[in-house]
Amino acid sequence: MNIFKPKFKVQVADERHLPYAQTIVDEMEASAKVRGTGIAKRSPEFIIKKIQEGKAVIALSSSGEWAGFCYIESWSHGQFVANSGLIVNPAFRKSGLAKEIKERIFQLSRSRYPEAKIFGLTTGLAVMKINSDLGYEPVTYQELTTDEDFWSGCKSCVNYDILMAKERKNCLCTAMLYNPEENVIKKWKGRRLDFSRHSDLYERYMRIKKSRLLRWINKVKEPKTQK
Repeated sequence: MNIFKPKFKVQVADERHLPYAQTIVDEMEASAKVRGTGIAKRSPEFIIKKIQEGKAVIALSSSGEWAGFCYIESWSHGQFVANSGLIVNPAFRKSGLAKEIKERIFQLSRSRYPEAKIFGLTTGLAVMKINSDLGYEPVTYQELTTDEDFWSGCKSCVNYDILMAKERKNCLCTAMLYNPEENVIKKWKGRRLDFSRHSDLYERYMRIKKSRLLRWINKVKEPKTQK
């Protein structure tokens, strides 16, 4: 067994990485099915566009194999930014690569959109921890962008009916937000949230949230008995 942590080259994607687009899209969809969670589907053309715009980060193994990917989306005229589509090749999971990619795409986002609020929607506790380490905090959906283009991207998600039934105020995903202005103040005052101390509470909250939402949606779908 290899006891050494594999090394990766995590970089801003460019034209050399366009051939990986189809592989990335396929793995995104396959991963969502395995987890049993929803995902906004993306096409190879969409991934190619992000790479050409310089709004994507890719990770390659020491042997040149595709290892991971993530991209930037901007909304409300650049006021909000999302680091979306985080995916890691199954062969390299549990290696710490997801954190490296998130850190690199976060740096790229801050560089290109220094005043933007960076947000994400996730069902994964591991991603929540990474986001928390970067300065994100859980927020309500009302604090996210109201841009219709963003919410229309959720239409291909298996949980879209829940989102719309809840008037876009709640869903199975947890919303997290990095506010550059508030983050500076909280760092100065030493009030940054220590996720490791509260991760069990988040895990419990996410289980309860999922259970209640699914129970609610199943009840709504139940055929009404005629009197």
